[in-house]
Amino acid sequence: MIRRICKAVSVCLFFTFIYLMNVSSVHAQMDSTSVVTSSDSTIIDAEKFEEAARALPAQPTEDEIIAKRLKALQNEVPLVFNSKIKGFINYFSVRNARYALVMERRKRIYFPMFEEILKSQNVPEEIKYLAIVESGLNAKAVSPAGAAGLWQFMTFTGKEFGLKQDEFIDERLDPEKATVAACKYLSALHRTFNDWELALASYNCGPGNVRRAIRRSGYKETFWQIYDFLPKETRSYVPQFVALTYIMNHMADHNIVADSLEYPIAFDTITVNQYFDIYTFSELLNICSDDMRDLNPALRRGILNGAYAYKIKVPVDKMAQFYLNRIDILDACSKEVPRAGVATSAVRTTSSSSSSSSSSTTNLQKVYYTVKSGDVLGTIASKNQVYLADIKRWNKLSSNTIHVGQRLVIYKKGSGHTTTNSSVSTAKTSSSTTKSTSSTTNSTPSVYYVRSGDSLWTISQKFPGVTVDKIKKLNGLTSNSIKVGQKLILN
Repeated sequence: MIRRICKAVSVCLFFTFIYLMNVSSVHAQMDSTSVVTSSDSTIIDAEKFEEAARALPAQPTEDEIIAKRLKALQNEVPLVFNSKIKGFINYFSVRNARYALVMERRKRIYFPMFEEILKSQNVPEEIKYLAIVESGLNAKAVSPAGAAGLWQFMTFTGKEFGLKQDEFIDERLDPEKATVAACKYLSALHRTFNDWELALASYNCGPGNVRRAIRRSGYKETFWQIYDFLPKETRSYVPQFVALTYIMNHMADHNIVADSLEYPIAFDTITVNQYFDIYTFSELLNICSDDMRDLNPALRRGILNGAYAYKIKVPVDKMAQFYLNRIDILDACSKEVPRAGVATSAVRTTSSSSSSSSSSTTNLQKVYYTVKSGDVLGTIASKNQVYLADIKRWNKLSSNTIHVGQRLVIYKKGSGHTTTNSSVSTAKTSSSTTKSTSSTTNSTPSVYYVRSGDSLWTISQKFPGVTVDKIKKLNGLTSNSIKVGQKLILN
C-alpha cells in the first residue's frame, strides 16, 4: 500500500515539473518578444528626434546676439561689431564693470540736458555717449594736456566755439554751454568728412590727423579702412564709443545694476552784473557751498568781478527767499571778503593786473583763537567778523565740529603781524598786545548782515554795548522781525 502511494506521488511530481517548465518557456518567449519590440521602438524614436533636431534653427552665438543688438541701436552713427569693439565690450562689462556702474549713476544728471541740446542742434542723440568717453560725465574734469569739462575742450578750440575763459570764468566747465559748443564742433567736422565715424575720430585727434591718415591709406573713405594709419589713441576712441553705447543700453543683460542713482539739483537763474561772492551768497541763503559750486562749475574762484553780466544758478527752493531780500543779499555779496586762495582788492581789476593780487591773506592780521567751552564756529566767526566757511577753509575743517583747546587760525584786517587772542593761556605777549587783540576781537562793527538763525537778541549778545532796543532804534524797526541778508546798523 505504501509502495503504491509513493509511486502516485512521484507521478504527480513529474507532471507538475513538466507543467512548470512549459509555463516558464512561454514567459521567456513573451519577454523576448517584448524586448525586441521595445528596442525597435527606441531606435525609431531616436531617428525621429535626430531628424527633428536637424530641422531646428541653430542657436545664435553671443557675438551674433551683440551684433544684432548693436544693429537695433544704430541710428545715424554706425555701430559695427568686430573684434576690436568686442574687446572693449568685454572690458566695460567684465574687467571694468564698475566704470559702467558709475556712469549709470551719473547719467541722469546730464543726459536729459544733452538730449534737448543735441536735438536743437540737429546732432544724433547717440552722441551723448561721447561725453562718457571724454570725461566720465565729470563737469570739472581737466586732463593733463589741459582739456577741460564734460566735452574736454582745449583752450583754443573752446574759444573758437564761443566758450569764455578768463581769470574768473571758464565756460568749458559749463555743462550747457560746452554741450552747445561740442554740437557745433561735431557738426562742422561732419560737414568736412560727411561721415560720423570720421567726425568722432577728428574730435579726438583733430581733422589734420584724419586727413593725413586718409592720404596714407591711399585715400580710403571709412574709419575702419584708415584705422591702421590713425594715432593709437584714436584707434581706441571710436571702438570705446560704440562699446559704451552698447553697454549703457544693455547693462542688465550683463548683470550690471546700479545700487544708487544721482539726479540734478533743480535750479533757477539770476543775472548778476556786479562783484559777486558765491560763498557769501551761500551763507546768506543757507545753501551748501558745494551745491552752489556744482551748479556753477564755470566759476573758477567762486567770485565774479562785475566786468560783464553772468547768470548764476540757484537751487529753486531758495529763489523765494532770495527775492524777498534781493537788494540786501546782493549788497552783501558785493563786499570783498578775504578767502584762502581768492584775491581781495585786486579781484575788481582786469586780468592784466592779476599779477598784483597775491594771496587772500596779504595785508591781513593772522590771529590764533583757542576754542573755549561753549564755543561753536558760528559764534567764533561772528566775534571775529569773518565767515564760518572761511574759518573752515583756513583750518582745513571738513565739518563744524571743534573741541575745547583747539587752536584756530583766523585772518582779519590789520597790520599784518601775528597775534593771539586773550584765550591763549600759553601766550607770552605783553599786556598791551593782549589788550589790543582782545579789543579787536570784541569790537562792534558798524553794519551787520543778518544770517540764518539770527534774532535781534542773539545779535545783541555777539557784540558788547549792543542791545535789542539800540538795534531797533538805529534801524527804525517797530518789531523784532528780521530777514536773512538784511543790513542792520549797530553803532
